[in-house]
Formats: sequence, C-alpha cells, structure tokens
Amino acid sequence: MGRSLTDDVRVQQDALLGWATPRLREFVWRSTRDPWAVLVSEVMLQQTGVGRVIPKWGAFMEAFPTPRDCAESSLGDVLRLWQGLGYPRRARNLHAAAGVIVREHEGEVPGSLDALLALPGVGAYTARAVLAFAFEYDVAVVDTNIARVLARLQGERLTPKRAQVAADELLAEGTAWLWNQAFMDLGATVCRPVPSCDECPWFEFCAWRGEGDDPAVGSAGVSVPQGRFEGSDRQARGRLIKALGEGSVRMKDVPKVMDRPRDVAERLVSALATEGLIHLDRSTSTIHLP
Repeated sequence: MGRSLTDDVRVQQDALLGWATPRLREFVWRSTRDPWAVLVSEVMLQQTGVGRVIPKWGAFMEAFPTPRDCAESSLGDVLRLWQGLGYPRRARNLHAAAGVIVREHEGEVPGSLDALLALPGVGAYTARAVLAFAFEYDVAVVDTNIARVLARLQGERLTPKRAQVAADELLAEGTAWLWNQAFMDLGATVCRPVPSCDECPWFEFCAWRGEGDDPAVGSAGVSVPQGRFEGSDRQARGRLIKALGEGSVRMKDVPKVMDRPRDVAERLVSALATEGLIHLDRSTSTIHLP
C-alpha cells in the first residue's frame, strides 16, 4: 500500500517534476541502467567535477565493461586509467568492490541496500544511487546538492538521519530515477551555494528563501570548500602516481618527482604503500604501481 500524501506534498512533487522535465541535464551515464556502469559513474563523481568525469567514465567502461573485467585486471591498470580524477583510493575501492561482486554475487552488481553497503567504498548515497538509477527502485538519495536543498526547505541544519527521512518523505513513488535526478539538478543549477531563488520551483515551499543565516552551512552531507590543491600532499601524491603510470621510479628520485623535501616525500610514500596504492621493491630500490 502506498503512503498517504498531503495535497501540499503532491503539489511540491509536481512542481519539481514539471520544472525538471525540459531542463534535465544530459550525461552519458544517465542513458544506461547497467548497475556496474552506474556504480562506476557514482564512484567517479565523488569529489570530482562532471567535466573531468565524462571522458574518464567512457574510457573506463571501454576498458572494464563488467565487474569481472575490472577484478581480473591489476590495480595498477585501474590506477593508470584513473589518473586525472584524483583521490585514487576510490579506484582501489572500486577494484576491490569488483572482486567482491565476482566472488560473492556471480559477477552481477547486487540489487539490495545491505549488499551494496557491504562493497568496499560504497556508502549510503552511492548504494541508494545504484538502486534508484540502475534498478529504478523507489529509493531517495541524498547527495551534497540534495542535502543543501533539504536544509533550506526545512530551514534548519539537519542530521544525516533527518536528511534521509526528509528525502524519503518527499520521494515521488514510481518515478525514482527521474525524481532523484531532478532533485540533484535543482541543487546543482538553482539552489547552489549562492542560490537563484527567483528561478526555484520550490520557492513557495522553502522555509529559508535566502533570508538570514543559510541553514545549509554545516548541515549533514553539504560539502565544504576543499583545501588548496597547489602545494598540497594530494598534489604530491598525484605527481608520483602519474609518474608511476609511465613506469617504475627510483626511491632516490621520489623527492624530485613529488617536488617535496625528502622527509615529506618519505612520509607520503609510506602512506601510499600502506593504502596499497604503490609497491616498494626494496631489492631494487624502486617503486611501481600494484
């Protein structure tokens, strides 16, 4: 039995769907319902802009069209293709997830929330996104854009649990794919950090309406500006992994490759090795990808 909806909720649902239908952004991964392809896109889009993901997603799906193709390849091959997306732990987790899918799910991405959450690197948002965008189950997702809209609609900072409950309450059942895409697009194009309230189809339902302190600041799931990349450890780590994509690097050359003092470079190399992202061959004093 479906849940009972108030007239206001129905009007709100119709307002968003009516607004989104002619405006929905077109991305290549939105044309597929392949769970593996959707999972790859969602992992790539974590902390990486759409413009950088588009070419990488296509190349990744060509190289690793199924979980088995990914699992049977080396992590080094996955990391080489991942170069340019940043945060290589995501590549490691995706490679590990592919292995679990092959070993425990006969090579098919599972279609249950618990099984998806058990995959390496898959959290609440990614699991629900796969269910909504691949399987088209009635599941509400909460990404950073949706979290921002929800906090402003409620007029208060939300806990993760309250944000998910609010998203669940708004979900237009039977339209989960379109609904969640529309909700994300609203946050990505209108209800941005600096919003365009006069363009918002939900202005009349919003408790904030751009007046006073923004309740989205500090609310659960709403992203905050990242630290400066230039000169960061992330940049140094990326330089080394990029160089390793071309071949092994001698340990003595690492400070130069990373453009960091030796003690800093050694610390970063140790961390990368601990994370399983590089391999140190002490017999030859070289570093290479796994």
